[in-house]
Amino acid sequence: MNIRDTVSFFLQAATVGIVAAFLLLLIKPDWFEAGKPVIEVREAPSHSAPGVAPTMTAPVSYADAVARAAPAVVNIYTSKVITRRRHPLLDDPLFRYFFGDQLDTPSPQTQTSLGSGVIVSPQGYVLTNNHVIAGADEIQVLLQDGRSSRATVVGVDKDTDLAVLRIKLDKLPTIAISAVENQRVGDVALAIGNPFGVGQTVTLGIISATGRTHLGINRYEDFIQTDAAINPGNSGGALINAYGELIGINTAIFSQSGGSQGIGFAIPTHLASNVMKQIIESGHVERGWLGIEAQDLTPQLAETFNLEGTRGMLIAGVLRGGPADRAGLRPGDVLTRVDGRPVENAHAAVSQIAQSLPGTQVTLEGLRDGAPLKISVVTGRRPASR
Repeated sequence: MNIRDTVSFFLQAATVGIVAAFLLLLIKPDWFEAGKPVIEVREAPSHSAPGVAPTMTAPVSYADAVARAAPAVVNIYTSKVITRRRHPLLDDPLFRYFFGDQLDTPSPQTQTSLGSGVIVSPQGYVLTNNHVIAGADEIQVLLQDGRSSRATVVGVDKDTDLAVLRIKLDKLPTIAISAVENQRVGDVALAIGNPFGVGQTVTLGIISATGRTHLGINRYEDFIQTDAAINPGNSGGALINAYGELIGINTAIFSQSGGSQGIGFAIPTHLASNVMKQIIESGHVERGWLGIEAQDLTPQLAETFNLEGTRGMLIAGVLRGGPADRAGLRPGDVLTRVDGRPVENAHAAVSQIAQSLPGTQVTLEGLRDGAPLKISVVTGRRPASR
């Protein structure tokens, strides 16, 4: 092969290589993008310059929050005199022959219990649970600063398990109530109370869930769930946020052992404040009432009514002569909105209506026989619970 043939061979090879590369570029252009990762991920934006600590850091201590709230959290001690039931053995003729009537007189005994409460105003109003003071003959309130006072019952609401007490002391510490109505899952939560009577105790956790219902604890339920340890004696105490503001009244625990298992429930302040205000102003709580029997929408019912989802409630029954009946609501109607707010389920909608005062006009929207429905109802006064 001479020089001319050699040069011609290399030119032909180079031409073939260039054509091949061009074809590969058309077919697989990403092969030639140097440094491109196999999987693309979205990285969080940097919150600070290199070498500078992030500005969004959690506090290393919640001592300031506790210092703001703890002085207003009190220990509640109750006592009541009970008389033990007569033992059946005392009615035995042979027993009475030997002992006569000397053991026949029952002896009264004093039963004590404990709980917690929160001072919500300088006038001495204390918010706690109804079950903490139910049936008590005497209620004693002990403050963090060592002072104590006998408390009187202003009023109770069994349907939410809340009670308002009043003490008469000067210069009372009070707790700030959070202005945020809807707490967020994941927010820090601290429980303050008197578990097992050991003295004021603070536990830390987060808000695990909100709007918990169908627990069978109260008639009206809208609980904050938290994993902050709540134990017997914590009932009526404060659930606070990282700023020391009251966000709930600790009420119950879910436990198989009787101790804390990381599932505690607190009544949110927007519900507790409304109940407290009515009790202080009138001594009792009045709730709006429509006179209906409602049930949740199941997937089968939603399909029957040609609904896309299960949000809403089905009117299963209407009390004759009640507010709903007078307004024209019928069994079989499906309600999807109450005063413009979407109906998540029947329990939430009934609770929303109950929070309105009797005589309030409520707008109901939904479907009747597949056609749009809109009715205005004036709420009545809910009959007293037995």
